[in-house]
Amino acid sequence: MFRFTIHCVQKSKTQPSLWTPAVYTFGHRDLRTCQMWVARINTFINMEAGRPKSLLVFVNPRSGKGNGCRTWEVVAPIFRQARVQTKVFVTCRAGQAFDMMVSISNRELNSYDGVLAVGGDGFFNEILNGLLLSRHKAPYPPSPKDFGHSHYKDEITLVHLKDKCIDPSEQNEDQSPLLSTSELNRSQIKNLRPEDNIGQSDREADFPFPNARFRFGLIPAGSTDAIVMCTTGTRDPITSALHIVLGKRISLDIAQIVRWKATITSKEEMSVRYAASFAGYGFYGDVITESERYRWMGPKRYDFAGTKVFLRHSSYEAEVAYVEVKKDEDGTAGFRTKSFWGLPRKSERVACRVKCNVCNAKPAQRPAEAPINEPHLHELKWLKSRGNFLSVGAAVISCRNEKAPDGLVADAHLSDGFLHLILIKDCPRAFYLWHLTQLARKGGNPLNFDFVEHHKTLAFTFTSIGKESIWNVDGELFPAHQLSAQVFRGLVSLFADGPDV
Repeated sequence: MFRFTIHCVQKSKTQPSLWTPAVYTFGHRDLRTCQMWVARINTFINMEAGRPKSLLVFVNPRSGKGNGCRTWEVVAPIFRQARVQTKVFVTCRAGQAFDMMVSISNRELNSYDGVLAVGGDGFFNEILNGLLLSRHKAPYPPSPKDFGHSHYKDEITLVHLKDKCIDPSEQNEDQSPLLSTSELNRSQIKNLRPEDNIGQSDREADFPFPNARFRFGLIPAGSTDAIVMCTTGTRDPITSALHIVLGKRISLDIAQIVRWKATITSKEEMSVRYAASFAGYGFYGDVITESERYRWMGPKRYDFAGTKVFLRHSSYEAEVAYVEVKKDEDGTAGFRTKSFWGLPRKSERVACRVKCNVCNAKPAQRPAEAPINEPHLHELKWLKSRGNFLSVGAAVISCRNEKAPDGLVADAHLSDGFLHLILIKDCPRAFYLWHLTQLARKGGNPLNFDFVEHHKTLAFTFTSIGKESIWNVDGELFPAHQLSAQVFRGLVSLFADGPDV
């Protein structure tokens, strides 16, 4: 009896988002019959153009509880069985993956079908910024006339690094990727010219955005893994690996955040960051800052730091301006839902799932290359909110995780071209605790309080007044007295299919 084996994928009956490998063995007494079946099956597999053939892999050994290398060892056989070639780098310092993504040539990058991050959300953000900061050309975010910096609005941003300037820090966990020492001031941001240290061969090898072929992949090994939870529905490394080898594809919105001033007394010094999940000020920044004092506690330090920051109950005065989104632009009301005496009230939710109609809808305008077209800038209507805030947050995706099963914004989508601006105004500590408990409960309503403002928007600006906190951009501490932000619809693609539930 001659036998051949087929490796397949099956979904869990109890957890639809969980995928597991399945192996079937077939046999026949005639060798030629077996060879014919193997040849035909391989022919059909090779005809699937979306499957990757070659991948660049970065492994963060310090992610989460130090499980990065062990996680890769578990999923590596899946890539071998799928005949996917992998070039693997295990990072030994913070910022090394960022360095390599900046320095790699477009020609070499185009030889891969994608880049994988084996680690947490922060490690993914490090790789994402290494690619986009050095290659993505885009206008600066729009701003109201009284915001300042209007003389930059017609410029095109492109970060070009002549010298790598990452500090070889020992810290490199998924919650706090240390890119702060590589912050790029205005003198380092300019239009990319052919003479700026770029060879002829690399100029010929363009790397466009969005890129129809090149995709990002994320094998979860972090503490929260919110991006994986939002794109696959589970934190299982095996499921993520199967999504990758099968060539699944989903588009992902990316936020561009531009800091104009670090503090109220500092000189103007522009710095650009990209975020795939969340940027937060106040409570969110204070928790990361406080947690740095207790690194010896591991991931538990975030719970401890969060409790201390909650008891401190600090609020910060600021002014936030955001672009008004009309109901017919997004199909839903983009404004806050008020309630009586701050009591939560049920609201309709359309969550992002597999084959999402919202994400797959073709945009009438605002393609990814230009989130807000120049002719429409004068048509933007800006609304403002000023006061004392416990936190200011901008969610690109829902940010689902084990502590917030529905995420910060349950109906946020992966690729609809909108930011979700969440403003938590100063309120009694008991009410704020109620808001946090609603976040931690599946089916909760954390946004339906009178002290919470929730706005869907295309862009926003922020200016602090008086006492200042710090921004948390995808886990990275980002001091900013004044910043502006915009979202690019479907700027990058991921090896994922969306969550089933």
